[in-house]
Amino acid sequence: MSEEATAACVGDETEKTKTSSQENTEACDADQSATQQEAEEESKMLLSADMYYKYEDLHSRPTITPDSEIPENLLHLSHSFGYDSGRRANLQLLDEKTLMFVAGNLLILLDISTRQQKYLRSCSGKGIGSITTHPSKEYFVAAEKGNQPNIIVYEYPSLQPYRILRGGTEKAYSFVDFNRDGSLLASVGSAPDYMLTLWNWRQEEVMLSCKAISQEVYRVSFSPYNPGLLTSSGSGHIKFWKMTSTFTGVKLQGLIGHFGKTAATDIEGYVELPDGKVVSGSDWGNLLLWDGNSIKVEICRKEGRSCHAGMVQPFALEDGQLMTIGSDGVVRGWDFESIDTADSNSDSGRFEIEPMNEMVVGHNVCLTSVVRSSLPDSFIWFAQDSSGAIWKLDLSFTYTTPDPECLFTFHTGAIQGLDVSKKSHLMATTTLDRSVKVFDFVAKRELTTSRFSQGGTALSWAPPLVNQSGGLLVTGFEDGVVRLLELYDPQRLHVVTGRRPKGDAKLRLKQAFKPHNAPVTAVAYERNGDILATGSSDCTVFFFAVGEKYNPIGFIHVPGPVQGLEWSPHSHSGHVVEVQSPDPEAENVTKTFQLPDLSRRSFRFRSIKSRIKREEEIARRQAAKEKKKKEREERLKDSKQPDGDDEEEEEEEQEEQDLPPIYIPDPPSPLYCGFYSLPGQFWLSMGGFDSGFLYHCQFSEKQDEDPGQRQDEPFDFLPIHNTDNDPICSVTFSSNRQLLLCGMHSGSIRVYLLQPGDHSLTSMQAYWALSVHDNQYGHLQHICCSHDDHFVLTAGDDGNIFSFSLLPPEELQRVLQSKRAKVPSPRVGLENETLAQDIEDPAAYSIETAKQKKEKDRLCREAELKITEKWKKLAELQKVFKQLLIDNQSLPEHIRLTPEELQLDPRFSEQAERVKSQRVMEVRKQIGWEEERCHIALSKLQYWFRDSLQNMITLVAIRSKHSVSTYCVPVVTELSALLRHQRTPSQSEENGAATLERRKSRAEPAIDSSALEEEAVLRPHVARPKGIKLGDRQIERLRKAAEKAEQARAKIEKRKQEWAQLYAEKPNENYEDPQDVQAIHEAKENIGDLKLKSAKDFTVPIHLRMNAERKRAELIGLEQNMREKQTEMNRRIVALRDSKVRLVLQLKTQAQELQKVQQRLAAHLHRPPPSLPSILPEETPEKKLRYSRATLERYRVLREQRFKDVKKVDLEGAASLLEQLEKELEGQEGKKEDEEEERGEEGTLSVSPLTRENVPVEEGVELSALEEELQREEEIILLHKQDSLLEQMESSVYQFDAELMLLRHQKLHLDWQLKLADLRQLTLYQELLLLKEFERREDGLQGKLNGRIREENSITSKLEECNDQLELKHREIAKLQEREKTLITTFQALLGENNKFEDFLTNVFKKKVKRVKKKEQTGNEEEESDSDEDSEDDDWDDNGDYDSGTEDGGVHLDDSVCPPGCEPELFENTLQLRERRLDLEEQLAEEKKSAELLKKECDTLIKKEKSVKSSRQAVENDLELVNKEKQQKMNELYVVVPLRLHQIEYVTSGSVPSDLSPALVLDRTELSRLQERIKELQVEKGQQRELYFQARQQHVRLIHDRKDMDANIQILEKQCDELMMMKYGRMVDLETLQTLSGNRTLEELKQEKLLREATYAKEIKEWDEKVAEARQALMEVTKSNTERLLIMTNLFDQKKELEHKLNARQKKMGKQFQDYRRRVDQEEIRRLRELVKTQSQQAEALRTEIGLLSRKGGQVLPPGQAPLPPLAPLPTPAHSTNKSKHGTRRPSK
Repeated sequence: MSEEATAACVGDETEKTKTSSQENTEACDADQSATQQEAEEESKMLLSADMYYKYEDLHSRPTITPDSEIPENLLHLSHSFGYDSGRRANLQLLDEKTLMFVAGNLLILLDISTRQQKYLRSCSGKGIGSITTHPSKEYFVAAEKGNQPNIIVYEYPSLQPYRILRGGTEKAYSFVDFNRDGSLLASVGSAPDYMLTLWNWRQEEVMLSCKAISQEVYRVSFSPYNPGLLTSSGSGHIKFWKMTSTFTGVKLQGLIGHFGKTAATDIEGYVELPDGKVVSGSDWGNLLLWDGNSIKVEICRKEGRSCHAGMVQPFALEDGQLMTIGSDGVVRGWDFESIDTADSNSDSGRFEIEPMNEMVVGHNVCLTSVVRSSLPDSFIWFAQDSSGAIWKLDLSFTYTTPDPECLFTFHTGAIQGLDVSKKSHLMATTTLDRSVKVFDFVAKRELTTSRFSQGGTALSWAPPLVNQSGGLLVTGFEDGVVRLLELYDPQRLHVVTGRRPKGDAKLRLKQAFKPHNAPVTAVAYERNGDILATGSSDCTVFFFAVGEKYNPIGFIHVPGPVQGLEWSPHSHSGHVVEVQSPDPEAENVTKTFQLPDLSRRSFRFRSIKSRIKREEEIARRQAAKEKKKKEREERLKDSKQPDGDDEEEEEEEQEEQDLPPIYIPDPPSPLYCGFYSLPGQFWLSMGGFDSGFLYHCQFSEKQDEDPGQRQDEPFDFLPIHNTDNDPICSVTFSSNRQLLLCGMHSGSIRVYLLQPGDHSLTSMQAYWALSVHDNQYGHLQHICCSHDDHFVLTAGDDGNIFSFSLLPPEELQRVLQSKRAKVPSPRVGLENETLAQDIEDPAAYSIETAKQKKEKDRLCREAELKITEKWKKLAELQKVFKQLLIDNQSLPEHIRLTPEELQLDPRFSEQAERVKSQRVMEVRKQIGWEEERCHIALSKLQYWFRDSLQNMITLVAIRSKHSVSTYCVPVVTELSALLRHQRTPSQSEENGAATLERRKSRAEPAIDSSALEEEAVLRPHVARPKGIKLGDRQIERLRKAAEKAEQARAKIEKRKQEWAQLYAEKPNENYEDPQDVQAIHEAKENIGDLKLKSAKDFTVPIHLRMNAERKRAELIGLEQNMREKQTEMNRRIVALRDSKVRLVLQLKTQAQELQKVQQRLAAHLHRPPPSLPSILPEETPEKKLRYSRATLERYRVLREQRFKDVKKVDLEGAASLLEQLEKELEGQEGKKEDEEEERGEEGTLSVSPLTRENVPVEEGVELSALEEELQREEEIILLHKQDSLLEQMESSVYQFDAELMLLRHQKLHLDWQLKLADLRQLTLYQELLLLKEFERREDGLQGKLNGRIREENSITSKLEECNDQLELKHREIAKLQEREKTLITTFQALLGENNKFEDFLTNVFKKKVKRVKKKEQTGNEEEESDSDEDSEDDDWDDNGDYDSGTEDGGVHLDDSVCPPGCEPELFENTLQLRERRLDLEEQLAEEKKSAELLKKECDTLIKKEKSVKSSRQAVENDLELVNKEKQQKMNELYVVVPLRLHQIEYVTSGSVPSDLSPALVLDRTELSRLQERIKELQVEKGQQRELYFQARQQHVRLIHDRKDMDANIQILEKQCDELMMMKYGRMVDLETLQTLSGNRTLEELKQEKLLREATYAKEIKEWDEKVAEARQALMEVTKSNTERLLIMTNLFDQKKELEHKLNARQKKMGKQFQDYRRRVDQEEIRRLRELVKTQSQQAEALRTEIGLLSRKGGQVLPPGQAPLPPLAPLPTPAHSTNKSKHGTRRPSK
């Protein structure tokens, strides 16, 4: 294999280099005493560039049981058929023809052209986490998984391990990447540490390391433009890293990206931009532009469309385009400049842009990563498609760009089904990617692929008994469909049909049927091939009869989803549920395919692992005990003396730890696989808690119990080594059953050697294991052997498929030289058959559902036929009935049939009633609104006239005289009216609000524009020549620049406001937490010597002070509570009254039934009935207000009669009318009750004749025995009815009386509570009256106090305002002083150095001139001038005389006249500066004067504030005295407190004193609470001490953090200054720079440049034409010269011949000619050297000038300097012409 060949290449040299490095390392560690030795050791420790590791010593190997004879090379890797396309960044390019990707525990190098593979195994044996390549493609990296995994750096193409990086993470690496020059390597780990590490990988050293974040990281990379910046992204985050230098060394600092208003998203990819910004993708398809650590803008397409459908990843920045890929299979290119300068003007924060270029790779393509070709200037990229493909893309985006090329296709996702042919080396697989693939695993290639509408979930190759050619596949899909697929060779079909099909194999649909409604999980043929069984997750197993067409037999239900199917040796089917095989020839004539009559046996696994562990622990302890016992016996034999201590030790040993408990997992452990050992016995492999064993099970004999409740235990078990966390997922045997191959949960293969016929697996001990698939998610679900046992094939959940050979490669090639995989030939007549109909609709009916639907349709058709026949018969009967009605009407009346007699069936009338009720409901819906309106009006009237009255209800018991009455609750009043109190805001609040407004409305200091004036003093105006007109583009550019500057100003202003707000919110150093202040305040109030309210020195706290308003609210609350309790009791009494009404009606009904029963009994058997209760009038007082239409009519008649008798109706008359009407109504009700009783008696009397008619009895006639028996039976029944009725009546009455007694007791308890509440109400009313007396005095004092507080607040606000103004004045004074200093600095800069008039101009500048305001200037100008001159003279006297410095004695110079020799402009500027200095001095004097006034005002306000505070304190003292007096008065009020004797604990001399006035009444719960509070306070005291200690530590830590932050701020400011100096050459104002608008002068210069360029281009064009003419002339001259040269050549030949002849004669003359030629050549060489030297000097001068011009702030040579000498002309005129042509070309933009 390639692995072995690679290892051989490394050889002995690796061992030597490694050994030498180890020796050097040991020598370095020996001595560390001196600094020089340490430096030498460090130099020795550096790894040499030619050091390599040995691959054979590093890569993982198979695990073999020790002392076993299993060879290490039991299995040989043959080929890998899969690709883990779902793994992130699982595609790298080593060179133009080699791709690299990870497959489980292998690193595969794939040759694109030959499709050959090379393999490198992982060194840890736990998988590979990430891969990457070096920028030079000379190395590649494999970052592994496992405990403390390593990063292996391999050299390419030798594949030798070059470096090993250790200790970067704990479990696995998720991503690795090199920086741009390949000197550093960045790695990031996965859970649990997520460690980000930077490596000096050539020396295997960790440079920097820190935790990236606490969630999964997808990617990390260096910035290609700044080597000190990194970026990482992952689950819901992106983080920006920077390598910074600190005093302790280089560190990594990370800033997490804040999404802000944008929803958080997983970020798979990003691209760093040259200016430090980052563009990242998102889940919803838009791009995010990050500036700093926040989102500047979200980029989308026009009209809000997303950039890609689904996940988007930017991957490159090429030729001004930002390239992105997406899960929609599209590659797009976006304009980089637009994205880099993108800004959002809307609230949504989005920037809309359309792509420049686009390439659609495919419709079912999901691109996840791309790698670029290593060739320079190549546009070829290779893309990873997570749908299972590798693409080759040309992203040049030109008209000749080829279409995307799919290089390789694979399965995607977990492999759901795998099986091999029973006759050839063919393998078939299927997954949820809707494809079925067939492979030739000897030729290592894919033969064919078929795609379907749904994903495949199960697959089986039909045995030869079913299909002789071995070309039939049975495939199950996730929609429940099973498809029979025929595999054949289409090339052989060509012989028959004459067509030329493509490919070596093809799959053809033979039959499709749908037995299940859920995914098919297993398919299996019966041993004889007569029956096919399919299992599904819908808990069914379906059986089919195998034939040319598969016909359904039936199905059964199983307890859970089917995990697998296996046929037993005796043709039984099932997996833990064993079912009798159905008869395939039996005809199914039932309405369903279900087979309920099949006998079955089931097994429900019960965990025994905890019991096994317990027994092992008992055995271990027993063995240890026996060992200790033997040792003790030997020790006793040696000592020959009994030792009493040994007995004590033995007693101590008996007190051992408890045994492990018996544990049954809930829910039960999952079942992974199983297989039969013997008929009725099978082995099971369990997962979860029960892993680690194979359990030998058999079906229980108790099959009659419920399978869901039964618990079956295995009868034997087999421990499996090292599988507690790695259970067996799949099992298969070789054909001779001597090899047991197990697929493990960790993705590894395990092979056991078995003895022949070992069904109990006793020989399953030694094993061979190898990690193949991914150890985390590559569970090995499918493993099988080829038909000849030469190959082993595995498929896992990681999408990888591997083939292994049991023979060495050389022997395998020799064996398989004549045995190649053979694709079956097509069946005869296949080309003439039509393609079978497929089931593509996922919602199609299953076989069972279709049969039931067919049966249901048949029944519906039969029912419709019957209904039609019935309608015909009904129509005929209607005709006959109408004729009968006509005939009946024609008969005489006395023999005519009535309608009742004509009604044969009442159902017709019922149907009519139903129709009528339906129509009534429709009418009610129509008039519903009107009905509701009338109902509401009636309810309002009832509430106003009836419900407002309170009726007293007295409920009386039935068997006793106890009664209970309702409370007379007064009418509800508006409680809110009593509480309505217009609270006016306190004056302090008003004043506070006014103060706040005043603070807000304070004028901000005006912006001083003098700074601008200072700059404009000495700046001359540069006039531009007019006449240059700007174009529209220039004007538009200026407008946009102005808008951009305005936006920048707005941003700066907004930022200033935000800073101002932050500084305003910043608390001062003396700030205190309001919670702490409140807690201190409460502690001061509640902690200390608390006085009783009756104490003389008791001061009422402010929050406990009571006034009339609060007391009124308390009184109203008490009344409301009392009313609620009374209303609740009334409700319960009314409910019991209603139950009594129902009871009376029930008793009357029962009495009537009892009377009926007694009428049929003999008189001596009658029991006296109980007296029937009645409803008393006081129990239903509301009946007095009931009325009916007859009552109202009667009232109207009586009223009219009274009007006739008495012409006037007064109130008494109306009352008498009501009384008369009430008496009449009572009389009518009494009559009605009597009539009802009489009717009841008549009814009972009329019943007895009927009953007696049934059994006529004649006197004197003897009854037969049967009649007597019937009579006795009837008598017994009647007696039982009589007794039961009487018992029911008695129990109902007793229950009612009991409920009434209970309610009466509760009402008495409530009466007691209400009495207490009345006493409390009385006390509250007395307190309210007392508070009203003090209300006037208290309100007056409170008004005074509020006035003082308002005045104090006003003074305080004025004082704060005055202090603010004073502070503002101080700032203005400081600004003016700073401006004065700036002015002096400007003057000194104006003078320059070594100015001979420096002293004179300085005196002129500093001269004090008396200035008069304009309003004081009058006609007396002479006096003013004299005074000015005097003042000037005084100033000159003060400053001293000025000596002009002339040699002839010095002449005094006048300061108002510019002296000779001085520049007039300089003198004028000095005078202007003096004027400005004087202005500043005047302003400064005015500001100081106003500051003094403000200070005096502040002092006055402080004094006034002190006086107001003293007056406020006096008013507060008066108010405190009033409150004390009020409290004393309230203490004098008597409060009634009912007490029992056991509640009195005030005892003196063993007895209760008669006077209890000194006693204190205290609530017992309050007393116990105070006692508990003492303990709580002690605990709180300790807690507060601990909190204080923590707060103190935090305070110290915060101080240190602040110092560190200040230091960081200074460092950042220094860095900012350095960057500013590097970029601009001086310190500049960035805000001013940002707000610079367009320069019109610059645009005019640009326009002028363009005009001149056009002119020059025109001139160049003219010169080009002249050059072309000159070239044409040159060509003609050259042509003539050529002819002459030919002549000259002939002449030269003749001359040569003559010279040859002359040379023979005159040799001396020839020597002179040679000396002359040599001198000419030397002169020419000297001249050329001088020319080269001159040109090099000119080139160096030009480079220097270009460098000066390219830097900002560079100085151009002054015009006085001599220009550089021109370049020497080149020898050829064509070349010079070309130079002139290109030298004046316009620079491209």
